[in-house]
Amino acid sequence: MSAIVLNEKFEKASELALPESFSGINTHNLYLYVKSYQASIRSNTASAKTRSEMRGGGKKPWAQKGKGGARAGSRRSPIFVGGAVAHGPNTGRNYDQKINKKQKKLALKCALDALATAGKLFIVDSIEVPTGKTKDALALFNALNVRDALLVKKILDENTYLAFRNIASTYVVEENELNAFLAATYRSVVIEKAVWENLTKES
Repeated sequence: MSAIVLNEKFEKASELALPESFSGINTHNLYLYVKSYQASIRSNTASAKTRSEMRGGGKKPWAQKGKGGARAGSRRSPIFVGGAVAHGPNTGRNYDQKINKKQKKLALKCALDALATAGKLFIVDSIEVPTGKTKDALALFNALNVRDALLVKKILDENTYLAFRNIASTYVVEENELNAFLAATYRSVVIEKAVWENLTKES
C-alpha cells in the first residue's frame, strides 16, 4: 500500500510505499487500543447512595418481635421504597484497561495501513498557514477533496491552529498527540514528512 505525497498546495504529487511492517497486522490490536482509550476517558460520575449516605431512617420501623414479619432496623435499607441502592455504581471504580506499548504501535500502524488502502493517507512537507486565516486553511482542505481530515504537525504553531480551529471537519494535533483512536476516527489523515519519518524510523 502507498501513501499519497502532496505538494505545498495539498495537490497530489506522487506516492510513497508503506514499510512492510505496516501490513498484515491483526486488527484486534486496533480494537484493544480503541477500547482502552475510550475506557480511559470515561467521566466516571455514576454514583448511587449507600444506606449510610441516605437521609432519615433513624427510628426502627417496627418492634423486633410480635409483628410476625421480618426484622427491620432502618427505612434506609435497600429493601424499602425510597431506601438506598444495593450494589450500585460509585465513583471509586477504575475503568482503565491495560495495553502495552507494542500493541499501541501496532494499533497505529494498523489504522494508518487501512487509510492507505482507502487512499486517504497523505504526506506533506509542511502543514502551515502563516496568515492564520480560516479561508486559507479551507482552501488547503478543499484541495484534498475529502470529507474530514486529521492533520498531524511536528510542532503546532499558533497561526495554523487559529486557521484550522473553525473548520469543523478538521482537527490539528502535534506529533505526540497522534494515536490509533484519532487515526481510526477520521476518514483521512495528513501527516508532515518529519512526523512520518519518525513513525517509520523503527519499522
